[in-house]
Amino acid sequence: MATAISANKAELLAIADAVAKEKLIDREIVIEAMEDAIQRAARTRYGAENDIRAKIDTTAGDLRLWRVVEVVELVEDYFKQVSVADAQKLQAGAVVGDFIVDPLPNIEFGRIAAQAAKQVIFQKVRDAERDRQYEEFKDRAGEIITGVVKRVEFGHVVVDLGRAEGVVRRDAQIPREVVRVGDRIRSLILRVARETRGPQIFLSRAHPDFMKKLFAQEVPEIYDGVIEIKAAARDPGSRAKIGVISHDSSIDPVGACVGMKGSRVQAVVQEMQGEKIDIIPWSPDTATFVVNALQPAQVSRVVIDEEDSRIEVVVPDDQLSLAIGRRGQNVRLASQLTGSAIDIMTEADASEKRQKEFVENSGLFEKELDVDETLAQLLVAEGFSSLEEVAYVEVDEIAAIEGFDEELAAELQNRAQEALDRREQANREERQGMGVEDALADLPYLTEAMLVTLGKAGIKTLDDLADLATDELILKKRVEPRRRTPSTDPEKSGILSEYGLTEDQGNEIIMAARAHWFEDEAPAAEASDEAPANTAAEDEA
Repeated sequence: MATAISANKAELLAIADAVAKEKLIDREIVIEAMEDAIQRAARTRYGAENDIRAKIDTTAGDLRLWRVVEVVELVEDYFKQVSVADAQKLQAGAVVGDFIVDPLPNIEFGRIAAQAAKQVIFQKVRDAERDRQYEEFKDRAGEIITGVVKRVEFGHVVVDLGRAEGVVRRDAQIPREVVRVGDRIRSLILRVARETRGPQIFLSRAHPDFMKKLFAQEVPEIYDGVIEIKAAARDPGSRAKIGVISHDSSIDPVGACVGMKGSRVQAVVQEMQGEKIDIIPWSPDTATFVVNALQPAQVSRVVIDEEDSRIEVVVPDDQLSLAIGRRGQNVRLASQLTGSAIDIMTEADASEKRQKEFVENSGLFEKELDVDETLAQLLVAEGFSSLEEVAYVEVDEIAAIEGFDEELAAELQNRAQEALDRREQANREERQGMGVEDALADLPYLTEAMLVTLGKAGIKTLDDLADLATDELILKKRVEPRRRTPSTDPEKSGILSEYGLTEDQGNEIIMAARAHWFEDEAPAAEASDEAPANTAAEDEA
């Protein structure tokens, strides 16, 4: 590259063309890099204080050097300024304030200057090449790309993509897959990050979207949009599930994905190193989709809890191990596929749970509503499980129970409301005893029971609550597929997660708690606006 500085004008353009073609960047960028290198070398020769410019004629290859100076009456900086008299010698009619050009002779570059110029050109070309790579790949996230394994470093696979390099991190690889230098592999472009050392292209072979894109390549109906993959879940290298739906009633989505004698699905399986794939018909009905997702296990009953995004599935005793799968694999994949936590239990477990809930709810009604056991059990049998349901449903719903009338229904509602008032009063007294500010009780959606929970977590003032993020307040508890109780990991659940608040409600609570911060800032801002006026008045006095 050093010869680019000392070369004749024809060679200068030829070198620029060759570098631009090799690095796949614009010829103008290479020429600008050369001009910048020449400018720096010239400043070293004539003085770094000078404003020296260089220009290469992109057609003829001629090189021009000049110094830019400002015309002034009194010269203070002899490197960048010139008097009117001297300026007239360079450019007739020059006046104060003009910037004029003082031509400089071309310079001969020594070894050190040529080496410095070479480094400048290399750096500029390298930066341009990185920008080109980023622009080429920045919008390609989600595509499948084929590359050649270039090297393996600390378990991470570096892939040559032709015009750039990508990396398949250890956690994005298929477990137990062996790749060697020179192997051709297909990967999904996860994301492209712009970093100082160049664009980082992160690839994955373990992501569910990799499997979806492979199916799109093998199944024309998916590529054309006739069949859609609505959900996908993977245990990389072991097993996967996809939920598919057909937008054409004459086409079987499962059969189309399997292909003649399994040819289509086998092509995907081979690319994913023998990973077994369950192809499941997707259904907008959550219960139906859950039953399909848990195949090959048979399901007796599905109960959906939309508030906690949990699904309770009851299976025959002999189907429990099949539904859960080895190491919980089947239920875990089904949970990922449906986007809800799935709780598997046998008929015996479900019966025991129902019986326990029946006894607990009956006892609650007996105590709080002051009714006999038979009446309490009738309420539970009709689906009432809380005092709130009894207090706030339509009177007709209670009166419709066999043996009840409107007078009894109204009395039960009054007693339920009185019981709720007693509970609220008890919670209020407990909350006040813990020192939780009354100001928190004025915030939207917060009940006295919620305030007690906040107090137990150490949240007692508006500032305490305002400092929380929404997730810290209302994030749902994580439910493990094989467990029937929420996780107690504090990092995975919000303080008020048990109360079923939505994200919008959580945001509204946090913003209402922060409102006083802005009220405090407003008087301060008004005071600062009034201060100059007061000072002026005092000065006049």
